[in-house]
Amino acid sequence: MKLSVLPTIIISIVFILSGCGYEEDSSYSANSDFYIDDQQAARGENYIVYEENPFVDVSLTPISTFSIDADGASYANMRRFIMDENQMPPKAAIRTEELINYFQLDYPYEDESHPIALNGEVSSCPWKPEHKLIRIGIKGKPIEKNELPPSNFVLLIDVSGSMDKPNKLGFLQEGFNRFVDQKKPEDRVAIVTYAGSSRLALQSTTDPSRIKAAINELTSGGSTAGAEGILTAYEIAAQNFISNGNNRVILGTDGDFNVGVSSTEELVSLIETKRDEGIFLTVLGVGRGNLNDGMMEQLANNGNGNYEYLDKSEEMDKVFIHEFSKFYTVAKDVKVQVEFNPTFVEAYRLIGYENRLLQEEDFEDDNKDAGEIGSNQNVTALYEIIPKETEVNFRMEPTFTIDFRYKEPDSDKSNPMELEIYDEGYSFSNSSDFMQFTASIAGFSMVLTDSPYKGDATYDKVLDWLDEVTLQDPYGRTSEFEEIVISARGL
Repeated sequence: MKLSVLPTIIISIVFILSGCGYEEDSSYSANSDFYIDDQQAARGENYIVYEENPFVDVSLTPISTFSIDADGASYANMRRFIMDENQMPPKAAIRTEELINYFQLDYPYEDESHPIALNGEVSSCPWKPEHKLIRIGIKGKPIEKNELPPSNFVLLIDVSGSMDKPNKLGFLQEGFNRFVDQKKPEDRVAIVTYAGSSRLALQSTTDPSRIKAAINELTSGGSTAGAEGILTAYEIAAQNFISNGNNRVILGTDGDFNVGVSSTEELVSLIETKRDEGIFLTVLGVGRGNLNDGMMEQLANNGNGNYEYLDKSEEMDKVFIHEFSKFYTVAKDVKVQVEFNPTFVEAYRLIGYENRLLQEEDFEDDNKDAGEIGSNQNVTALYEIIPKETEVNFRMEPTFTIDFRYKEPDSDKSNPMELEIYDEGYSFSNSSDFMQFTASIAGFSMVLTDSPYKGDATYDKVLDWLDEVTLQDPYGRTSEFEEIVISARGL
């Protein structure tokens, strides 16, 4: 690379459309049901299995609607399996959109009339050149540190017996110490812990020495009353609520809840009751062997939050220092709706976002929850489309239209935006670095999971595509991705 610097089992009905070469899945619209990967559960780690998005017939369903997903946990967890444990990750651990959105791409932000900026492009598809690829990019408004709003943080820290490991409670203590170093002097921090019951370990304070002392004194032991901890943390956050400020609970855990409300469905219901209080959520996963990835990802999805996984010290730098501004939401309930022109498009497939699909009518429903984006954060979505043979000039009529809706962090009313992207007939090799890099990640994800949609993608081809990419890489993360591809090829 060139660098410049148990619950319910889903039952899907699948129709094979004769002569079209793709499948239409009746469950394509939003489906919140899920089931646990039993093989991984037997090993002690829980992941939720989602069916990969199929191609959808435009003549039957021309409109695709989804919520954004700005999480990065799946990438760091995948890296842990491949680089640290020398084994392939379970398929259910791979969420393609999180692999893509792990990277902080330098998308432009120029129009300050909205807290998000939009960009995108169309090119041929590298793993199936007769198809096309659409890239949709969203950028959260950058805010200088001295201009960030005052914050009311509550650190909710799991100190149960399962956390008694250096890569669990030890990681959280190390990371939260870095977090304290980044906060502004006026920012307030409280600490709630939970084991057999919850405890207010530190009243809300601005004093960094007191905060660090409370973090460093934590010890682990006992069972895990996570739901009680969640309730206490939100209560403390509400008591110290800052109007027009940044109010956030930061949960650090391995997700091994075993006292009181503990099932994923019950915990999701609990967190849904809290998301309208103006308090945002960050979930930090740690550890291995009993990691409940599925539960933590669902908490973040349904609680106005985001989910990251800490697998090594460098990841703590990323989460707590280099991307500290992500703790400040600039837009919430961000939704995307794409309408495809049947004159030019036979079928489309949204790559990833399997658990973020929405019904068409959800788009303008301001009561329907969707994803959040932090300051300076970027989100990417890719669609693979099967073009339709036609004599109509695609430059004379739009191939698709893209609409967006978002809310200001303290508002209940959504605002519309739209993005115009024109198909100029570009090949993949003539597309932007943004397209080539994000498509390389998507191709890697499909090879890694042996996706039926991977076309002729291979690890070697992914490496070839990466060799053509020139991106800013101040922390070596894009070059590390190339190392991960090489290691996965060896496994």
